[in-house]
Amino acid sequence: MTALDPTALVRRGYDALSHRYRRDDDEPAEYAAWLAALHERLPAGAGVLDLGCGCGVPVARTLTERGHDVTGVDLSDVQIERARRLVPRATFLRADATRVAFPERSFDAVVCLYALIHMPLDAQQPLIARIATWLRPGGILLATTGSHEWTGTDEDWLGGPAPMWWSQADAATYRGWITGAGLNIDDDVFVPDGDSGHHLFRASRPASDEPMAVASVDPIGPRRDPC
Repeated sequence: MTALDPTALVRRGYDALSHRYRRDDDEPAEYAAWLAALHERLPAGAGVLDLGCGCGVPVARTLTERGHDVTGVDLSDVQIERARRLVPRATFLRADATRVAFPERSFDAVVCLYALIHMPLDAQQPLIARIATWLRPGGILLATTGSHEWTGTDEDWLGGPAPMWWSQADAATYRGWITGAGLNIDDDVFVPDGDSGHHLFRASRPASDEPMAVASVDPIGPRRDPC
């Protein structure tokens, strides 16, 4: 199994273990605090992109209930099917976040929680650069990243029948990628997770109409057939 393309591993893992990863009624406490703080900074009826939206719980559901216009993107057919059922007022796309495209200045916020680290490392910096262009002036990126550099597979993920794969840089690298994309880092918090942890970044696009000055990167990387 681990010889498969890593994107295929991630998709198959969440297809197989969607319900074990997140129940329909899950309300993780840390998400509640993060989303409440985000909501306070958004205009009424904000456009929000949830990259790696999973089953729509809790991000898309919470923000939709608070009056925002949410678009969710996820690799997994099962996750997207659940999201459309659980959060019918949001829009959900089954797509690879490293390839999806949106017009510039489409969103007031982009949320990417525990999803970036499931993407190939060489695709993460270009994605962050594209996210910066999707934000409106003053728009917010809320994302979790790795804390230390690591790539690996868990063959017994959640005790289920499918492996899972991750790839992440260290927090300093993510800081450089975010600021290199032209965003200002407003908050950077270590989030413990067992013996390790993640970093939660809140960053914002400058509130001006000046064109984005971002590093030149390959926006997609090598082309592959969709999983």
